[in-house]
Order: sequence, then structure tokens, then C-alpha cells
Amino acid sequence: MDILSLDVASLTKAAAELLRELEFGSLLAELTPGGMHRELTARKAAAVLAGIRPRDVAGKIRRQLAVQHVSDIRALDRKLTAIRAQIAAMVQDSGTGLTRLFGVGPVIAGRVLAEVGDVRRFPSSDHFATYNGTAPLDVSSGEQVRHRLSRSGNRRINHAIHMMAVTQIRNRGSEGRAYYERKRLEGKTGKEALRCLKRQLSDAVYARLLADARTAAASGGSPGGQPGNGSDSSAAGSHPGHRLFGQATPEPATTLRPPAPRRRPAPPRPVAKKIRQTS
Repeated sequence: MDILSLDVASLTKAAAELLRELEFGSLLAELTPGGMHRELTARKAAAVLAGIRPRDVAGKIRRQLAVQHVSDIRALDRKLTAIRAQIAAMVQDSGTGLTRLFGVGPVIAGRVLAEVGDVRRFPSSDHFATYNGTAPLDVSSGEQVRHRLSRSGNRRINHAIHMMAVTQIRNRGSEGRAYYERKRLEGKTGKEALRCLKRQLSDAVYARLLADARTAAASGGSPGGQPGNGSDSSAAGSHPGHRLFGQATPEPATTLRPPAPRRRPAPPRPVAKKIRQTS
């Protein structure tokens, strides 16, 4: 799964570079008046090239190179589709519940599973957050309490958690979006609120992986999940709005919603003393 996840990253980068060269390079920019002013895809580029018939030699060469670029991008897309299908099948076979978390698809889940391995090697969620770089570094001085972004840690898991956070922030009504907006109202900047959200998501991922490990241990499987599990935690991609954010395990429940304040018991009412009347 680790090798397949690396292939997805490398192929995606290669396709993006080809599209960038088509869009901002001297190919479509020279073939179309004013260049391309919209997000470019292989389909859009092919549609544009279909209506271009340059007469000069330089234009014909540029069009030929652009057509070849589009062909290469489509070949990369086909490879990406096949690899994503393999990763989805492997994630589903692992039985992990990571895909129940809002913003986690098969590719992100596969990336996390491949990098973490046995989650039981992390004694606590704080150790896991330090490992993936979502735990802020304390740079306080005197009475001034400050934290800064950690540049260390596993950057691949950090990127996976970052994508989870961005997905939640973009979807109104998600718990992550509500948490992000609360942090902004507290006076934090957008980047600071994003870091806070990533730290919460790290705890949710850790709790879900621990729940998977307990399930696997109870069934005699591997720590990554129970093979052949056909539960609703399947990686077959439900709509993000129907996924849980952090309800990884019933106890303790990992969620971004603040706990309801406990009601204090009402003080006992004073008992009126009876006064005996003496005759």
C-alpha cells in the first residue's frame, strides 16, 4: 500500500506539471488569444485544440506538442484511476474505520495506514501528534504564552491530516468548520485556527486507529484492521456529509463539539425547625 500511495503522489505531480506547462507555458498560451483563463483539464485542453488549425510551421509544432501533452495526461489519469482502485480495495479489505472520518477517502486512509503501521507503538495521542507534526511547539517566554508551527514529524501523515482539515473547512455544517469558526471568533488567524483543527483531527485519527487495533486483536487479525470486514466503515466512498468526524470509538467519544456543561446540584432546602410550646 505504501508503494501504491507513493505512485499516486508522483503521478498526480507529473500530471499537474504537464497541465501547468500546457496552461502557462508557450503551448496553449501561444495557440489561443490571451491564453487560457480557466482551470485547465485534459478534456478542456483537447476541446480547445480541436478548434485550432494553425497555418504557420511554429504553430503546427506547438499544436502537435500540446496534443502529445494531452495524450500523456490522459495516460497518467488512467494509471491513477487503476492505482486508486487498488488502494480502495486494500483499504476496504483491511476493515479500517478511517474512511468514516469526514474528509478521509481511500487514498488518504491508505497513506495513513502505510505510514503508521501498528498504532500501539504510540503511547498516547500526544505522542502521535508529535510524530505527525501537528503538535505545536511551545516558545513561551515569561508570562507570554506562544506556540509555533512544528516543521518536524512525518510530513506525509501531516499532509493527509491537512487535506482532512481543508475538506471540513470547505463544507459548511461540518464539525470541523464549526470548530474552525469558533477559533477565528476567539481571535486566532486563519492559519492558527487551521493548526488547532489539525491537532483535533490527529486525535480523531489516533482514536480510530486504536479502535481498529482493538477490533483486530479481538478477532485475531492484524493491527491495521479486520480482514474482510464488510461493515459500514468500508472504503467504497460514501458522501463526505454522511461520514463521522471523530466518532471513532464509543468510549471515549472523539468529537470537536465541546462537552455540555455539567449542571450543579441544587442546594438542599433548609428545613424549618418546629418550636415546642411550653405550657
